Amino acid sequence: MSKYSKLSILEIHEKLVKREITVLDLVTDTFEAIRESSNLNAFITLNEEAALEEAAHLTDIDEDDLLYGIPIAVKDNICTKGLRTTCASHMLDSFVPIYDATVVEQIKKHHMVIVGKTNMDEFAMGSTSRTSYFGAPLNPWNPDRISGGSSGGSAVSVAAGVVPFALGSDTGGSIRQPGSYCAVVGTKPTYGRVSRYGLIAFASSLDQIGPMSRNVYENALLLNALVGYDEHDLTSAKKDEEDFTRLIGKDIKGMKIAIPNYFVSDIVNPEILEKLNQVVDLLKSCGAEVSYIDIDYLEQAVTLYQIIAMGEASSNLARFDGLRYGYSHPNSTSLEELYAKTRAEGFGSEVKRRIMVGSYLLSGENAVKYYDKAMKIRQSMRDSFLQAFQQYDLIIGPTTTTVAYSQSESLDDPRKSFMDDVLVIPVNMAGLPGLNLPIGFDHDHMPIGMHIIGNDFEEAKIYQLASFIEKKLNLDLDSKGGQHHE
Repeated sequence: MSKYSKLSILEIHEKLVKREITVLDLVTDTFEAIRESSNLNAFITLNEEAALEEAAHLTDIDEDDLLYGIPIAVKDNICTKGLRTTCASHMLDSFVPIYDATVVEQIKKHHMVIVGKTNMDEFAMGSTSRTSYFGAPLNPWNPDRISGGSSGGSAVSVAAGVVPFALGSDTGGSIRQPGSYCAVVGTKPTYGRVSRYGLIAFASSLDQIGPMSRNVYENALLLNALVGYDEHDLTSAKKDEEDFTRLIGKDIKGMKIAIPNYFVSDIVNPEILEKLNQVVDLLKSCGAEVSYIDIDYLEQAVTLYQIIAMGEASSNLARFDGLRYGYSHPNSTSLEELYAKTRAEGFGSEVKRRIMVGSYLLSGENAVKYYDKAMKIRQSMRDSFLQAFQQYDLIIGPTTTTVAYSQSESLDDPRKSFMDDVLVIPVNMAGLPGLNLPIGFDHDHMPIGMHIIGNDFEEAKIYQLASFIEKKLNLDLDSKGGQHHE
């Protein structure tokens, strides 16, 4: 844990401005914290030499930029120029990008210091981060439990107090679910809000980069830096930049909040429902209106996700053929053999399974039978959400159906991985913004998260409610190196 982890970004910035500490102090301490917590396996590649050199030159503190000189970790499927980017795969074990992703350019404009690339599920395909070629990251609240995924390393690096910020990506809950398991605030912005340029694609119509942080205000602060139209991303939204912190601290009296009945059905652990109900009681006592509603096709969301995500993944990963970049089988006697052996050896079993299923789903008449039909139902689900937002300000529910479970639990059943994300996948399908907020702990002191969903481009309203609840609950989110379980 960094010795600065107890300080807010505002407090750190004040110390930098007053010259009580330097950026080099911050970054040096961060690498010490990374080494101390190396057993958690949060990082794949460190950027120590370059980060320390950069930090040494960051002496002219920008008093108006709270992010200036702040260390940040970046998920290893986001391209970083000159810094290895593996997607946690043997296929890209030695890949070094020649350009920065747009989000990396954005954080560099604020002179944030990238300390390393975080561990994840291979090509972001998984919900545990256990499909990583480099071994699984461990949950800092209890290293015997999973971190969640696919942005497991990013969640762990923040939850362990190593860095105040990390970037993740979210295709079917991959920021919010590990956020819930590790007690981290994680946001999936509206689809198109943050550029995907430089994100190594999994499922292009679902992927979205977002911020992970220790608290709500700092999450909104980082999102401020990430957003903006990007001509390199054809799905980038032409929206004006805004201050996502602007509603933080405002009262929620009169706010209309909906809870989909499916989100509080018997698929959810009773302890999680109990914590959510306590928050609902709190909201009602503070003047918010809470209603229970139905949203169409929520029960089919996982099936739709499997069809769409696997289909798009099979297309996106076709580029890894052993010819252009990445792993290439050394002893092939024909082009066909090169393709086959490169992909057989370069990809892990879960990635290969999804490619094969996706290829089947897109082949011939199956594309119409499955993919096209799934996309139509997906639109109907989105329409149902949008209809709800005509009456309600926000939608809430649990983020996950269980708390983080054992690292030793079998991965043989592929359905288990998808069911871990059953409550967060619908938001990706609808393209809406969603945030995980820690709201308490179960009997084993494992974190429980609450999911707050907003209408298109209404992240500021999500932050308003999240910060209100956060302040009322005032939780201690220090994982204490897993000491709660010793």
